[in-house]
Amino acid sequence: MHRYALDVNVERAEDVLTHKRLLQLAEDPANRPAFEVRLVQVYPVSNGMSTESIHSDCSMKEDAQSSYMAIRQSVHPPPTFGSSPNLEVLAFQANKYNVEDGDSAVNSASLLSRPMHEITFSTVDRPKLLSELTFLLAEIGLNIQEAHAFSTVDGFSLDVFVVDGWAREETEELKNALEKEILKFKEQSCSKQASISAASKQNETRIESIPDCVEIPSDGTDVWEIDTDHLKFENKVASGSYGDLYRGTYCSQEVAIKILKPERVSAEMLREFSQEVYIMRKIRHKNVVQFIGACTRPPNLCIVTEFMARGSIYDFLHKQKGVFKLSSLIKVATDVSRGMNYLHQNNIIHRDLKTANLLMDENEVVKVADFGVARVQTQSGVMTAETGTYRWMAPEVIEHKPYDYKADVFSFAIVLWELLTGELPYSYLTPLQAAVGVVQKGLRPTIPKNAHPKLAELLERCWRQDPSQRPNFSEIIDILKQIAKEVTNDKEERRRDKSSAGFFSALIRGHH
Repeated sequence: MHRYALDVNVERAEDVLTHKRLLQLAEDPANRPAFEVRLVQVYPVSNGMSTESIHSDCSMKEDAQSSYMAIRQSVHPPPTFGSSPNLEVLAFQANKYNVEDGDSAVNSASLLSRPMHEITFSTVDRPKLLSELTFLLAEIGLNIQEAHAFSTVDGFSLDVFVVDGWAREETEELKNALEKEILKFKEQSCSKQASISAASKQNETRIESIPDCVEIPSDGTDVWEIDTDHLKFENKVASGSYGDLYRGTYCSQEVAIKILKPERVSAEMLREFSQEVYIMRKIRHKNVVQFIGACTRPPNLCIVTEFMARGSIYDFLHKQKGVFKLSSLIKVATDVSRGMNYLHQNNIIHRDLKTANLLMDENEVVKVADFGVARVQTQSGVMTAETGTYRWMAPEVIEHKPYDYKADVFSFAIVLWELLTGELPYSYLTPLQAAVGVVQKGLRPTIPKNAHPKLAELLERCWRQDPSQRPNFSEIIDILKQIAKEVTNDKEERRRDKSSAGFFSALIRGHH
C-alpha cells in the first residue's frame, strides 16, 4: 500500500479510518465485499478552459464565476484521492456541450461542479476482481469517472470508484441497490462455481487415467512431441510468475524454450498449455513465430519455438528507446498485418495483440507470438469473457460483450500508434482508468499532427467503437502497401530534387 500513502488526501484523515474499517470488515467472509458510499464534489480543472468559455455576455460571466465560487464552498467533500486531470477534462468538455442557449449561468456553473458518489470496496484480492466490480457498478447504471485500486500485503484489496449516474444525492437507496446487485452476483457465482467444480472433477478423472501425459487434441497428421534429451538450455531470457523463457538448442537448431514452473501448474494452466500447443502446431506462416514442438510429460512441460534474436518490439521501443523511420514502421505494420490475416483466415483470434507479443528475428522480420490466450473462433462467430491487456483491449472485450476477430483489429490500431509515437498507450492513466475512458468516453490516444494522413486515417478506422466499422486485415495490408508506395515515391522525388539542385549549383559555379 506504499502508493496509497502517496496518493491519499492527507487532509481527509476520516477517509483513512473508513478504509481501515472496511479492510477489517472484509476479514470476515460474510461481509465480503465490504463497501461504503458517500457523496463527493468533483471540480473539473480548467486546463485552458473555464466557465468564461461558455458565456459570451460579460454580466453572465460574472454570475457564472460567482456561482462557481459558491459551489466550491459546498458541504460535499472532495474524492479521497483527488481526481485525474485527464478524465476531468473529458467530463468538462462533455458538460460544456450540454449547456443549451438560454440556460442560466447558475445552471451552467452547477454543471461544472456536480456532486458524484464515491464507492469504496474491500474484499480478498483475486484475478479479475476489478472487472467484476466495474461490471457490478455498470449493472445499476453507474458511470465510472475515476478508479483507484490498491492491494495489501496480506492479500486484501481496496478499490475506490468515483461515479455518476445516480439521480439522487442521498446514499441509502444507492447502498440498497448495491446490496441487491452484490447478492445477485454471489448467487450467480455460486451456481457457476458448482458447474466448474463438476467439470473439474471430470477433468481430474481424465488426467488420472493418463497421469504421465497431458492430453493434446490430435488429428494424427503431425509429430510434435519433443525428446528433452535433445534439448540444451542456455541463458534465461525472461521470467514470469508461471514460467521461464530460455535460449537453447534443439538438435543443433537455435530455439526459444518456454518451460512451465512445476510448482505453479494447475488444471487451468494445463488447459491453456493444451490450447496453445493445439493452435501453434497447425500454424505455418512467415509472420507467425514458428512452433518446433512441445514436451507434454510432467514435470517438464515446455513449448519450443524458433528463437527471435532481436527480441520484442515493446523492449525495442520502451527499454532500448528505439525509433522506427516511416518506411520501417510501415514494414513492421505490414508484417504484423500479414501474420494476423493468416490467423483470422484460419479462424484463430489472438486476443492479446500488443508490442510485447511481436518479436523480430535477425533479418528484421516481425512475427506474431504468444498464443496462451488465443482461441479458435466458435461457429456462432462471437466470443465472450475478458482477456488481453487493458491498454490494448477493445471496448467490447472490456465490457464483457460478445466479440469476434475485429477485437484484434482494435488492438492493432493501438500497436500502430505505439510504433508511430514510441510511447506507452495512455501512459498518464492506470490500466483500469484507461479501460474506463475507452469504453465510457470513447478515449483514444492522440494522433501526432505530423503523422502521414493515410496512416492517421487508418488508425481512426481501426479503433472505431463499432467493430463492424473496422477494416479487416486483408484491407489493412492493401492500405499499408499504398502508403509504402507513396513514401517511396516521395523519397525518390526528394532525391531527384536534391540531385538537380546540385547540378544547377555546379553550372552556376562554372559560369562564374
